[in-house]
Amino acid sequence: MSSMSNTAIVGSIPPLVTPLRAAGADAPEVDYERYAQLVEFQIENGSHGVLVNGTSAEPSSLSLDERNRLVDVAVEAAAGRRPVIAASGSQSFAESEALCRHALAAGADALLIVTPYYIRPPQRGLVEYFLRLCARCEKPWLLYHIPGRTAVGVTLDTLAELRERSGAFIGMKHAVNDLGLVSRCRAALGDDFRIFAGLEELSFPMLAVGACGLMNAVGNLQPRPLARMCEAVERNDLAGARELHQSLLELNQAVFYETNPIPIKYMLKRLGVLADNLHRLPMMAASPELERRLDGVLERAGLLGKAA
Repeated sequence: MSSMSNTAIVGSIPPLVTPLRAAGADAPEVDYERYAQLVEFQIENGSHGVLVNGTSAEPSSLSLDERNRLVDVAVEAAAGRRPVIAASGSQSFAESEALCRHALAAGADALLIVTPYYIRPPQRGLVEYFLRLCARCEKPWLLYHIPGRTAVGVTLDTLAELRERSGAFIGMKHAVNDLGLVSRCRAALGDDFRIFAGLEELSFPMLAVGACGLMNAVGNLQPRPLARMCEAVERNDLAGARELHQSLLELNQAVFYETNPIPIKYMLKRLGVLADNLHRLPMMAASPELERRLDGVLERAGLLGKAA
């Protein structure tokens, strides 16, 4: 079991992709050995933690057993050197409960729980959902706010009620174009309420107004600059952080040329970080046209010469 301090849950914590490998005529299978290597890659390149089963991991295409095993692999690979955050939410309360229970037993340092998607519950339903899931949670948990994917947002009143009623609720991943909510949260919930930026193009702006870190897909590709950006803001070097942010502009945009993680997986394969560029249906690999466009991005970023 991990004994990582809660104060370690800050900085750049990229949501890792799920590497897949061909399995004959069946759907591609999870490559757990490569996944452990991705964890090591993040640690070697300065990331402050890893996020398992986030959106970039295509969790809706994975079984509960596969999601649970990815948590096991990440905890073992990280070996206490960095926090492991387990994204343990689903559309179903029962599935979310099973995912949370396993992640905590496996030694994850914190949970990230997405708002239930598709069903568009009322705010009072969200409050009770999270409180019941985390009623016996001794580890910190964060809410994953991504209304563009889930079709439901959370209000400041909902966050305040969760903050009041759950002592383990420490913050959220904020993946929506609403910079003002960061300041409103800090005013209403305190400076210690942790907000992680979940939109690449708002990384530096959110950090500058009080976010404590990043949970960005582009961290799969460029973990070190993101970690350095967080560290620069921490030491009040805003000019240095802004320069790093600007240097990532085109890569940040490229992440969303098509549904994440289609561009990310292609670029990781192109750079030799992934052995295969595979998805499970209905997701598909990048088209030849998108590949050419992404090659141009990598070339202009000076990354192709570093490919394995």
